[in-house]
Amino acid sequence: MTETTSSWRFSDLANPTRFLSLADTVVPWLAGASVLVIAIGLYLGFTAPVDYQQGSTVRIMYIHVPFAWLSMMCYSLMAVAALGTLVWRHPLADVALKSAAPIGATFTALALLTGSIWGKPMWGTWWVWDARLTSVFVLFLMYLGIIALARALDDPARSARAAAVITLVGFINVPIIKFSVDWWNTLHQPASVFRLDGPTIHPSLLWPLLVMAVGMSLLFFTLHLMAMRTEILRRRVMAMRQIAARRAERQRG
Repeated sequence: MTETTSSWRFSDLANPTRFLSLADTVVPWLAGASVLVIAIGLYLGFTAPVDYQQGSTVRIMYIHVPFAWLSMMCYSLMAVAALGTLVWRHPLADVALKSAAPIGATFTALALLTGSIWGKPMWGTWWVWDARLTSVFVLFLMYLGIIALARALDDPARSARAAAVITLVGFINVPIIKFSVDWWNTLHQPASVFRLDGPTIHPSLLWPLLVMAVGMSLLFFTLHLMAMRTEILRRRVMAMRQIAARRAERQRG
């Protein structure tokens, strides 16, 4: 009985029609939760004490760091979706990958932008080609490349396989971004939140950051579900147009 129930639930998620129904139910709740948590995070960030070295400039951290985290998380999700396309042939894997790419590119661009704004008063320059900045910029280019490749190929099967392969090849850049501050001498400080010996950030600064990270994550999943829903509907419209075109050709013939 348990195996049958689990199998049925998995097939529900793999069925585009049932996925659309699930998305219609979940998206409004996710959107409301993301707005609420982000509002709380912004309030905590603006009322948190200033850093003894950076002053009020440290408040940029509350949006920059979540953007940076999500840029890597989004690509990791795309890599899992790529495996779903190539290995498990999941019906929605390609939809998930291609829907996430523009969102990931946006978060990565915002991470680069807010990082530059933060870096100017701290480092005295908008940009330096250190390991962390360069690898994140490469991630942004990979997002753009996947988006362009997916749109360049007309054959859906070829487009899905090509996007999945390129995504998996590019995933090697994610651990490079994560450990670049440990492997090379960079202007970025080492990891200060996810450490084996515990966070090094004071709790008064850490909690607003974690709340913002949760809120931004909820926002990402909201946007991703909405994008997947739009992509499924777009593919259905394209399929209907192709069927109508074939019928018109048969009638003329």
